[in-house]
Amino acid sequence: MTSSARSWKRWLPHAGVAVIVLYCLAPFYWMTATAFRRPSDQFDLSPLPAVWSLENFRAVFAPDVGFGWALLNSFVVASVTTLLTLVIGMTTAYALARLNFRGKNAVLALIIACSMFPGISLIVPLLKLFTDIGWINTYQAMVLPSLSFALPLAVWNLTTFFRQMPVELEQAAMVDGCTPGQAFRKVIVPLAAPGVFTTAILTFIMAWNEFIIALTMVNEKEMQTVTVAISKFVGAQGHEQPFGTQMAAGVIVTVPLVVAVLIFQRRIIAGLTSGGLK
Repeated sequence: MTSSARSWKRWLPHAGVAVIVLYCLAPFYWMTATAFRRPSDQFDLSPLPAVWSLENFRAVFAPDVGFGWALLNSFVVASVTTLLTLVIGMTTAYALARLNFRGKNAVLALIIACSMFPGISLIVPLLKLFTDIGWINTYQAMVLPSLSFALPLAVWNLTTFFRQMPVELEQAAMVDGCTPGQAFRKVIVPLAAPGVFTTAILTFIMAWNEFIIALTMVNEKEMQTVTVAISKFVGAQGHEQPFGTQMAAGVIVTVPLVVAVLIFQRRIIAGLTSGGLK
C-alpha cells in the first residue's frame, strides 16, 4: 500500500466525523445567524448578518409576549418531571435488577412497550380526565403525561446499569451495619452517578422540548411553555411569519440545554472517577 493510500485511509474517519458534526451544527448555526439579523434582513442568505442586531431578542422579551413566564414554566415542568423520574425510576430499576421473581423479563418488556405508544393517542382521554378533575392549565397536567413517557426509558436504562454493579457492594455494606436501604443510598446511588445523570439529561431534554401535551392541556398564556409560546409568535402585522423572533427564541431555549449538558458531563466524569477509586 502506498503512502498516499495509507494517508487517505487515516484521514477518512476524521473527514466522516467532520461531515457529521457540520451536518448536526449547521441548523443551529443558521438559527443563530438569523437571530442576529435585522427583521428587514431575515430572508438574507448570507452566511453572516450584514448588520448585527439584537432587535429580535428584544422582541422576544417584549412585555406583551410573556416569554419570561414561558421559560419559567418550562423549567418547572422539566425539573419536576426529571426529579420524579429519577426517584421512581431508580427505586424501580434497582428492584428489577436485584430481585428474582417469575416474569421479571416480561415486566421489563411491558415497561419499555409503554414508551412506544404515540403521544397523540393519549391526548384525548387525558384531556377528558383532566377536564373532569379540574387540572387544565396546571403544572401537573403537563408533568404526569411527560412522566409516563420518561419513566419507561429511565427504568430500562437504569436497570441495565444496576445489573452491571456487583451485588457484593451491598453485601459488604450490610456486613458493616447498613440496612438494605442505607446500602442503596450510601453505596449504590453514588456509584451509579454516571447512569443517573445520563438519565437526568435525557429526561430533562425530553420534557423541555415537549410540545403536544403542553399545547393541549394549557390554554392560558401565563401557563404555556416555551415550545408553545414560540409556535404562537406573530409578526408586527399579526399575519406574517416572524422568522427572526422565532430564531432568537430558539437560541434562548437551546442555551439552558447546553449549560445543563456541560454541568452534567462534569458530574458524570466525577462519578466515574470516584467509582473507580472506591
